[in-house]
Amino acid sequence: MTVIQGHVKTFYQILANTLLVSVMNFTAWFAVTFWVYLQTRSVFATGVISGIFLVLTAATGIWFGSIVDGHRKKTALQASAFASLLFYAGALAVYLVTPADEFHDPAGVPLWALILLIMFGVIAGNIRTIALPTLVTLLIEEDTRDRANGLVGTVTGTTFLTTSVISGVLVAFDGMRSVLILGIASLVLAMVHLSFVTIPERVVAPGEIADKSGVDLRGTLRIIAGVPGLTALILFSTFNNFLGGVFMALADAYGLSLVSVQSWGLLWGVLSTGMIVGGLAVSRTGLGRRPVRLLLLINVVLWAIIIVFPLRASIWWLAAGLYLYMLLMPYAEAAEQTILQKVVPYERQGRVFGLAQSAEQAASPLTAFLISPITQFVFIPFMTDGWGARELGPWFGTGADRGIALVFVLTGIIGVIATALALVSRPYRRLNSRATAGPAAAPAESLS
Repeated sequence: MTVIQGHVKTFYQILANTLLVSVMNFTAWFAVTFWVYLQTRSVFATGVISGIFLVLTAATGIWFGSIVDGHRKKTALQASAFASLLFYAGALAVYLVTPADEFHDPAGVPLWALILLIMFGVIAGNIRTIALPTLVTLLIEEDTRDRANGLVGTVTGTTFLTTSVISGVLVAFDGMRSVLILGIASLVLAMVHLSFVTIPERVVAPGEIADKSGVDLRGTLRIIAGVPGLTALILFSTFNNFLGGVFMALADAYGLSLVSVQSWGLLWGVLSTGMIVGGLAVSRTGLGRRPVRLLLLINVVLWAIIIVFPLRASIWWLAAGLYLYMLLMPYAEAAEQTILQKVVPYERQGRVFGLAQSAEQAASPLTAFLISPITQFVFIPFMTDGWGARELGPWFGTGADRGIALVFVLTGIIGVIATALALVSRPYRRLNSRATAGPAAAPAESLS
């Protein structure tokens, strides 16, 4: 198989289109989390929102991957935007017809109907998340794919920068109404723009057999099992996300316990410049010849950051830690994408990326659902008027925010230990050798 490469302008147009759609999807997600917390003051409710997002991500990853592999890439991208558009329109209708007081009940049906519609719209955007790294393989030469993946990280950082500012300001002054109206308008614009972009598609050469369509979980598992160490990498990322569910479930509640929603939104905007800088750095320098080793070393540092920044109840400690975290995240994301692009055949990449997403995210909902009530009913009392407040309080501090901080510290310690063990494991050495040996075996199809 030869892949279509050298379509750099097309890749840039897709990146710009993805930026617009991602901004609105993440704005909706950030905004509904901020808004629900302000309406209900319930850490449990915000944790459940994170859990819903992660459950839906895990449940749809394999299916979305099969959509990406089994359909034209442009069709998949447009279908994703159209689905989000429909869900946001439904959410706007619920918001407009429901009396404002009914949204204060954390168990209210209108509140959760609105949340679910918005989250379905956000999840539909994950088709793009899976399609984008396969388009890097399709459109970019192999020796510069790590740098293209860095640009993807830059887009992600720009998304967070714009999202944080927009969501915080809109929620503070107009609730969810303007968020949903802006989201609908932006999705329409993105669909119109993409209709003018030509994306080269796969064509099966005469006499060749097309790749099996559909989910084909068994075949995808065989591909993964055939690459030494790849299963271990996915399992490692799954465990990482199991721990990462803690951060997703509690980060907003922790930040909002220190500053106002406007300040928290603006702070996320500033912090997100770290992802932009990190992504640009990857796009300029690449990842080197050992992306597997780089991925694990970066993870050690990321978990160490999670240990350090909660040690003081300070927005400055939080800001410094999160900025460094954001700066390094593009290296980790680009490394994982580059590894998969190198060792997995192109026509299976959508399903492998989707399966990896499902496997990795399947662990996080359990953490998100469990950690919110555990934090609310165990760690917060523990650090407010319990043994922790009496024994640890003199140097760690007391109160609800210190209970959340203690959860972060314990999670970071577990993450550092797990990553250090992965670094010295045999599967790591095998995958590192495979990833530095050369590209994946060529599949049977040709592209034109």
